[in-house]
Amino acid sequence: MPDIKKKRDTQPPTMDDIVAYLNAQSKPVSKKELAKAFGVKGDNRVALKGLIKDLRKNGIIQTERGGRRIEMKDALPERVIVEITGNDSMGDLVARPLEWTSQAPMPQIIITKDRLSPPAGVGDIVQAKVKSIGNRMYYGEALRRMTASENHMVGVYENGLIYSVDRRLKQPFTLVGLPRTEKLDNKDLVIVDIPMIKERNPQAQFVKKIGSATAPFAPTLIAIYMHHIPVAFTEASEKQADKATVPQPDDHRKDLRTIPFVTIDGADARDFDDAVWAEPDTSADNKGGWHIMIGIADVAWYVRPETALDMDARLRGNSVYFPDRVIPMLPEALSNGVCSLKPNEPRAALVCEVWIDANGHKKRHLFHRALIQSVRRLTYDEVQSAMDKKMPVQGLEDEIQNLTGAYISLKKNRDKRGVLEIDIPERQVILNKKGQVTGIHLREQMPSMQLIEEMMILANVAAAETLEEKGTPTMYRVHDKPSSEKIATLTDFLKSIGQQAHLGDNPIPADFNQILSRSDGTKRDRAVNELVLRAQAQAVYSPENIGHFGLALSRYAHFTSPIRRYADIMVHRALIQSLKLGDGALTDEEVKTFEETARHISYTERQAAAAEQGATDRYIASYLANKIGEAFDGRISSVTPFGLFLSIEPYGADGFVPMHTLSGDFYEYDEPAQRLIGRATGITYTSGDLIRVVLKECVPETGSMVFSVISGSKTYSKTKKTRKNK
Repeated sequence: MPDIKKKRDTQPPTMDDIVAYLNAQSKPVSKKELAKAFGVKGDNRVALKGLIKDLRKNGIIQTERGGRRIEMKDALPERVIVEITGNDSMGDLVARPLEWTSQAPMPQIIITKDRLSPPAGVGDIVQAKVKSIGNRMYYGEALRRMTASENHMVGVYENGLIYSVDRRLKQPFTLVGLPRTEKLDNKDLVIVDIPMIKERNPQAQFVKKIGSATAPFAPTLIAIYMHHIPVAFTEASEKQADKATVPQPDDHRKDLRTIPFVTIDGADARDFDDAVWAEPDTSADNKGGWHIMIGIADVAWYVRPETALDMDARLRGNSVYFPDRVIPMLPEALSNGVCSLKPNEPRAALVCEVWIDANGHKKRHLFHRALIQSVRRLTYDEVQSAMDKKMPVQGLEDEIQNLTGAYISLKKNRDKRGVLEIDIPERQVILNKKGQVTGIHLREQMPSMQLIEEMMILANVAAAETLEEKGTPTMYRVHDKPSSEKIATLTDFLKSIGQQAHLGDNPIPADFNQILSRSDGTKRDRAVNELVLRAQAQAVYSPENIGHFGLALSRYAHFTSPIRRYADIMVHRALIQSLKLGDGALTDEEVKTFEETARHISYTERQAAAAEQGATDRYIASYLANKIGEAFDGRISSVTPFGLFLSIEPYGADGFVPMHTLSGDFYEYDEPAQRLIGRATGITYTSGDLIRVVLKECVPETGSMVFSVISGSKTYSKTKKTRKNK
């Protein structure tokens, strides 16, 4: 702490003085308070303002309330997700923020109160309410357990040893601490605590048994526990959901039940959060244009801020979709009940009413809080058949024709904008009632799906524009442009296969589409799509708008799926607040924690994606486990110094060929060209090559499959010898 008295009436403080002073404060201070603390008067006030400006510009401090109050950069919000890391000398728990990306020193949190039962312990991840006590120290109150200790591991029991279901952890652990009352059989799935530090003979402390790796639906069970996916709802939120009823029209809710909305989803969909309708615009100044209504379930009416339902929804962040089930973000009474836009039943909705011209440009839009009633639940296949003029949708011929016409106009706008068009097939695992895989398909992309996608994008853009115009805090969906490093990696590979890429420092999506178009139909098609995808930044949620690169949009917010995404609920609340549409509006407390919420729901989205992919990999591995020794065609998806990653056709399964199995030569890694080159033979293995392989190992519990290249396969290519890439 600087000696403030010595500085009074002499000279303004230094930057270090200001930082030390702010670090010692428990709350933001005003510029007036800062000047008073250092005795700054007269002309020295100008110098002080300059110091504050420089500190803010350098990202050391931040201001709030229009710049009138100052605090250190990255002060924690009132509610934050923390990891319990240990105990202090007084026995209190010490915690750290779970996600800390700032360059500033990480604050320390002392948990002085604990509402949890059982109490929080070292390794637990909890939601805490924190209060600054100065010097980057906080007192915290543990409110809610988010996940168990990060030391927890899901493993398979085999003769006293535990083998992790995470393919990255290959060493077995010796099981200890098994209660006498507990009996384990080989292939049982267990939760264990493992040491943080690697040991030569590591031990795993038994926590609990969760099932068997040979049981039906085991891949989903593994994914749920491995990625800490919450399954059970609190009793309070279940009770709130059970009491939910459909509201009636009033001053804030318009009656639109006469509009023949339809829902269009996959055949296996259970929750319907969007419904659509369109007609030709009869305005004289909009020839060929369209009048569209997009109805979205009014989840914000039922899920109010700081309620039990809200806390459960926020914890999950999103629904998680597995081949055998959905882990919903909301209790079933809402997700499949009053929030689901079922046909011929009145439902509360937020309706985006839009007018577009013949080329798909939005002319204007309105939002209504409404009561709607869809007339039919349609599938993508049904609508596609009608679009192809094969089988009309009886009784809705005009409605489907109008929706198709509006889609054609919207697609013109999409094509003109140059939306990034990466083609990566989605795998679909088909299970029977016993949990056995009966088939694996690549999900077909149809214009009927794109119809709904374009309608949803239109509504999402309208939501973002409205909130920006109103100056309301918004949870944007942002997608940054690719980094120069990733562009360089992609460019090097394209050069190696004879493609020139002129991406420059500020590429646009259309530049990548040209690359994709040139490879379309070639043997490098899949590899180029994969590498273009890897070159992209990850889309996230943020209260700060940087635009959406992939969709070529300057502003974008998720509005259309509030049943399955918490971000959409926040956007609904913001619209309700800014348009004065009644109850369920965004609160000041939510605004204060926008940044922390954005980090949290971006994290839960990544967890959900990893869990979904992991379950699919394990189901596919279980399907191929009885095909050891059989030959397959494998498309090389990426090349590494230690082997080849493959996509096994036609299953879309991911496999690996270890470097040491490539016999007959010594292979050198050419990173820019994404290939291995035989030093003596000149045989090459390059991303995109189709090779014939044999399945050697398959472990359903980890989803891993190991292959070897069939000797004498003629699907590889030869090249001139090159010097080893340094």
